[in-house]
Amino acid sequence: MKPIEIEEIEIDLILDAMFKRHGYDFRDYARASLKRRLMHRVISENLSHISEMFPKIMRDEAFFKRLLLDLSITVTEMFRDAGFYQAFRETIVPKLRVFPFFKIWHAGCATGEEVYSMAILLHEEGLLKKAQIYATDFNSRALESAKEGLYAADNLALHEKNYSDAGGKTALKDYYRAMYQSFKIHDFLKEKITFADHNLATDGVFGEMHVILCRNVMIYFNQKLQTRVLTLFLNSLDHRGYLCLGKKESLFTTGVVDAFERVSREYSIYRKK
Repeated sequence: MKPIEIEEIEIDLILDAMFKRHGYDFRDYARASLKRRLMHRVISENLSHISEMFPKIMRDEAFFKRLLLDLSITVTEMFRDAGFYQAFRETIVPKLRVFPFFKIWHAGCATGEEVYSMAILLHEEGLLKKAQIYATDFNSRALESAKEGLYAADNLALHEKNYSDAGGKTALKDYYRAMYQSFKIHDFLKEKITFADHNLATDGVFGEMHVILCRNVMIYFNQKLQTRVLTLFLNSLDHRGYLCLGKKESLFTTGVVDAFERVSREYSIYRKK
C-alpha cells in the first residue's frame, strides 16, 4: 500500500475518533484543507504520523482543544468584502424596514468582527433597535473573543478602509474605544447580539430567521455537507427570508437551488421562494 493511501486511512480513523469521542464531525470537510490543518498539528506536536494523534484525541483534552482550534476557520475582518455591505444596504435593508422586529443569524461567526460590522450597518440605518442578531460557532474560544469584542489594533487601518468602502456613514472610531495596541467594540452594539454554540455539521434548525449570513465558511465543506447545511438554512429561514453566502460560494451545485431565487450574483445573496 502506498504512503498516500495509508495517510488517507489514518485521516479517516482520526475523524471517526473525533466524532465518536467528542461529537465534532469533520468527515465531510474539504479534504485538502483538512489534511493541511491536521499536518500542521502533527508538526507542532513533534509527531511522525497522523495516526499518532489517535491516543491523544481519545485521552488528552488539552491536545484535542489545540487540534480543534486548528480545524476551525477564524479568518475574518471588519466589513470583509466591503461591496457585500453596500449590496446589503441596497437590497435587504429596504425589506427589513417593513418589519416591527426581525432576526438575523450569523452562522460561523468566528471571532465576531463581521457580526459587529452588521450591527454597525443596522445602527446606521436606524434598524438595530428592531433587530435580534444570533451569532454562532462551534469554536468556544472564538466565541469568547467575539463576546468580549476586543481586537488587536494591527489591522485597524484595513478595518477602517473596509468600513469606508462599505458605505459607512460616519467613522469607524465612533464604534470602538482605543486601548493599548487594541480596540474594544462599544457595548451598545452588543445589546442586540446573542452569541451561542452551534455546529453546522451536526446541530439542527435555528429559526425562524429573516436573514442568514454564512459567508466564506462552506468553501471548506464537501458537496454533501454543503447540501446538509443549506437545507438547514432553508428550514431556518422565514417566508421570503434572505441567505447571504461568500463571493466564491453558490447554491447551484447543491440540492436546494430550486428553493431560492438569486438577488445578487456578484455577492451571492439569495431569497427563499
